[in-house]
Amino acid sequence: MSNASRSHVILASAILLAGAMSFAQTSGEATYKAKCESCHGPDGMASSGIGKIMKVKPANDPDVRKQTEQTMIEAVRNGEGKMQAYKGSLTDAQIKDSVDCFRKFIK
Repeated sequence: MSNASRSHVILASAILLAGAMSFAQTSGEATYKAKCESCHGPDGMASSGIGKIMKVKPANDPDVRKQTEQTMIEAVRNGEGKMQAYKGSLTDAQIKDSVDCFRKFIK
């Protein structure tokens, strides 16, 4: 393979890799999608069927908006109301990252 061909292959690979990385989710987004989205919805508005049935408050609800990050972390860790506890099934880092993802919907 000539140097020019090798350079083109490397350049094409770099472009494809960069494009694929732009679609990658953060670990918090992946955890939120896997564990939280079914009730809290893809945008935190609790618009899913389960969210409506369980009367989950949306991210823009005043009671949700006033919660601190630590309060939310504790709710995810230990469960709250109808929400199950994730202590033991998620790491502390995964819990924090998923809360950070959810808090983006509040802003």
